[in-house]
Amino acid sequence: MFFAYILRNPKGVLYKGSTDNLEKRVFQHNSDDGFKSFTGKRGPWKLVHSEKFETRKEAEVRERFFKSGKGREFLKDKIK
Repeated sequence: MFFAYILRNPKGVLYKGSTDNLEKRVFQHNSDDGFKSFTGKRGPWKLVHSEKFETRKEAEVRERFFKSGKGREFLKDKIK
């Protein structure tokens, strides 16, 4: 199984990603291991939406949709 997911931090910033291990990936976003990434110093992050897919390709396509204009509009309605 693969997932496309959305995280939100306390300031309302959304992060969109995809993974094959959702629980581990959310933990990694919230860990303070010194890894320099977008989420590293902007947390804590909370999982606010996820969708399950059979293939990595499908999850990556959905992640790209979330990052598009139509995807951002979809998320405004879905995540409040």
